[in-house]
Amino acid sequence: MARLIGGVGSSHVPAIGNAIEQGLISDPYWAPFFDGYKPVWNWMEEKKPDVAILVYNDHGLNFFLDTMPTFAIGAAAEYQNADEGWGLKPLDPFQGDPEFSWHIIDSLIHDEFDITMCQEMLVDHGFTVPMSLMWPKQEQRDQVKVIPLCVNVVQYPFPTARRCLKLGEAIGKAVASYDKDLDVVILGTGGLSHQLDGERAGHTNREFDTEFLEKLKDEPEWLLKYSNYELAEIVGPQGVEMIMWLIMRGALGDNIRELSRNYHIPISNTAAGVILFENEAV
Repeated sequence: MARLIGGVGSSHVPAIGNAIEQGLISDPYWAPFFDGYKPVWNWMEEKKPDVAILVYNDHGLNFFLDTMPTFAIGAAAEYQNADEGWGLKPLDPFQGDPEFSWHIIDSLIHDEFDITMCQEMLVDHGFTVPMSLMWPKQEQRDQVKVIPLCVNVVQYPFPTARRCLKLGEAIGKAVASYDKDLDVVILGTGGLSHQLDGERAGHTNREFDTEFLEKLKDEPEWLLKYSNYELAEIVGPQGVEMIMWLIMRGALGDNIRELSRNYHIPISNTAAGVILFENEAV
């Protein structure tokens, strides 16, 4: 039986990918950010998960405003990364797990989630930056199969925080019902507070971000009291990406412990954070 052994919430700012590529992990500007990932690197090295379900949002490489699914899951044998700008060097292809993907898709459809199924799928920095953050070396990434789960937080209307939490719960159920012996980790990415344009460009909200991180383990429902419109005002339009962390949290169930947490401002005018949960039920 497949097991969800843990989950990580993480930022996916494109500048992070360039910092990794340029070897700036110990640079004074970047060190306070990357230091927060050291416990994650150690945990990943110890646990060596077989599959990573990666929750992220596409930034126009695979989906654009003319066709924007609410939830899309990859069911490909391989996922290609391409040049999307930002100065990011395209990474080697990522290996998929089509059989496991189709099992999750089937389970979610039967739980009444309308899922877009992608047998071909390009992945952008929202996907590649977290993969590089979790496994900085190519040989590490090659050992992990991936299942991309793309969420629309680009074009209104977005899914609600409640819907994302429930989707996570359904994913947890789907993983537990898969009959192959796999250790699975789920990554919820994006956020935290940030606004990239307009009069409030550069807006962050440390107080709200900090409370969100503090509540995520035991009170993930705390975020549900805010509509996406309210969140856009509080944390910035792009900060609404934090609802994708709820998918990760919902999948893990109630029997978890928090192993590490880090919060840092600024990274490319964005509040950046990471949190690591381990499933004690496994």
